[in-house]
Parts: sequence; C-alpha cells; structure tokens
Amino acid sequence: MKNKVIVALALLGLFAAACGAPTPAAEATHIPTVQADDTIIAEGRLEPIKFTQVSLNASGLVSALPIEEGDQVAAGDVLAVVQSEEAQTLDDARAKAGQELTEAYEGFRDAQSRLDDFDIPNRWEGMTPTEAVADTLVKLDQARAEFEPYKHLSEKYLNYGEPDIDLSEMSPEELEEHFKRLEAEKYQEEERPVTGVPRIKKKALDEAWELYRIAIRWLDLETEFQNAQARVANAEADFNALQDGDFSLDTAGLRAILASAELRAPHAGVITNLDLKVGEFASTGSPVVTIADISKWLIKTSDLTEIDVVDVSEGQPVTVKLDAIPGVEFKGHVLSISQEYSENQGDVVYEVTILLTDIDPAMRWGMTAVVTFE
Repeated sequence: MKNKVIVALALLGLFAAACGAPTPAAEATHIPTVQADDTIIAEGRLEPIKFTQVSLNASGLVSALPIEEGDQVAAGDVLAVVQSEEAQTLDDARAKAGQELTEAYEGFRDAQSRLDDFDIPNRWEGMTPTEAVADTLVKLDQARAEFEPYKHLSEKYLNYGEPDIDLSEMSPEELEEHFKRLEAEKYQEEERPVTGVPRIKKKALDEAWELYRIAIRWLDLETEFQNAQARVANAEADFNALQDGDFSLDTAGLRAILASAELRAPHAGVITNLDLKVGEFASTGSPVVTIADISKWLIKTSDLTEIDVVDVSEGQPVTVKLDAIPGVEFKGHVLSISQEYSENQGDVVYEVTILLTDIDPAMRWGMTAVVTFE
C-alpha cells in the first residue's frame, strides 16, 4: 500500500512539472509566392486550309451527278451536268465569242477615235490626264479661296459684262491665248477700282471650273480607251481559247464550262456538302457543292480580345487542343492577324488564323479548339 502511494505522488509531480513548462513556439509554414500567369489562351474553330462553295452556271435539270459527299476530286473534274436552254454548244460558244470580239474591236475603235479628236491644251503638254486633273484642281482650289471674300455679293456686282465663252469649243491655241489674257487681267487688278476685283475673281473661278471639267473629260476619254483595250484583250483570249481542239478547262476557261453546261471543280479537295440530285431542277446563284482542301488545317480564333492581340505576332508558335480528340496536343503557328475587329459579348475581338503543322485523320471541319500562345 505504501508503495502505491509513492508511485501516485511521483506521477502527480511529473504532471505538475509538465503543466508548468513553457509551450514550444510553432514552426512557420512557408507560403509560396503567387505569380501572375501571362499565358494567352483563346478558343477557335477548325477549318480546312481552303474551301470553295460552287454554284451552277446555268439553271436546269440535273442530268448527271458523278460525285458523292466524301469523294476526293481534282481540279477540273466534272461535278454536275445540267440540261438547260441557257447551256451552249461548243459552236454556239464560239459564235458568241466571235461576236463579242467584233463588238470589242468596234468599241476600241470608237474610244480611240474620241481620244484622238480631243484637243489637249498646250499647258498640259507632257502631262497625263490624271496629272492634268490634279493640276487644275489645285488652281480651282486657289480660285475658290480668292473668291471666298466676295461670294456674298449679288450677281450685278459679279457680272463681268462679257458673253459666256465655251472653252471646250476653243482650239488649243485659242485656249492658251484666252488664259494668257486672264492672267494679265489678274495682275492688273490692283490698278482697277475696288468694284472690279470681285468680277475678276468670279471670272477666274468660272474659268478654273471650266478648265477642270475639260481635264475630267480628258481623263474620262483615257479611261474609256484603256477599258476598251482590256475588253479586246479578254475577248481575244476567250475566242482563242475556244479554238482549242481539246477544249480543256485550262485553255478554254469559263466559256468551256458554259459551253458544256458542266459544273467543274475549281481546285482539288473533298466534297463536304452536296445539295444536288439527278432529275431535280437546280438554279444558279446558290451554292450547291462545297469542296474543301483538308491536306492542311487552320484554326480561326473567336475570342482573342484587344488586350491580348497586341502580344500576338505572326509566326508565333502555338499549342492546340481539340475537344473532340482529348489527350492530344497539336503544334502550329500564327499565320495571320485580322486588321478588322468584331464584338463578342461586349468585348472587341480580333480573328487570328493558326496554321497547324500537325494533322490527324479524325479532324473534322468546325471542331472546337483551345489555342495556347507560347
């Protein structure tokens, strides 16, 4: 019993000592520094490197449709054939091309004749029509500025007392003499009574306007002549192309398509959409076939804001993830940055086009993508 009491007292002593001892200080926990993440991330859509929506050249019944969705086609392959009153035979196409060439030659001859008949004032010697217009516009602005203080005056103070002169009827020599006289009157205005100054300024303005109109007429005639030249060149190319015995797409161009009433592929690719059926009536204007070149793929972003776009540059590498192909990262780079903005939920955004260097057979047009700019 005595031993038990001693043990108990010893335990109480140890407990009291423990209670009286100072509490050890807790060790400080290290908190890492939070750094801002400046990585730019944007969403976008997957698109083929090139695609074209093709429309018929003539309305009519679809008589042949040698393609299906998913088919691979080459440039120039026949996509559809229509039966139509608008469709031309090869002979019809050649006849029409010959008629257009004749009309183009006639238009060129008339335009050249009108330009040759135009008398170019000596003051424009060595100038082109565009330079003459610019020169007369400067003088017109000067005349308007000089007349500005007098434009509030009534007509009786501005009437120069001479009959109206049609400058367009003057020969180059007469026109030159007329303007020399006008310049001489201008320098004599300080010796005239004050009442004569407004009339001189008004006359100078009228003459400047008339000379400007003559320059514009010259420019119009020159433009008509150049357009006529271009029309002849195009008509000759079309006519010569239709004389080709093979009548191939490369040599006959657009007229070959019209002549055979065939819709042809403008470039190689896959048929991704086909809105035609044999025996149905199809009209021009609306796209009926979509051809996509899926040898390469693009991403076009939809939410890159004005704050972030300034930190993006052409050629910048990116990493792309597609929602439909999880666990795979695709590499690419910035191909172009649009100069035009749009709005997305109140934000100003710019479209950035990404060219992918990695491709996957599972890729499909329109897949959602997340782009990380490196």
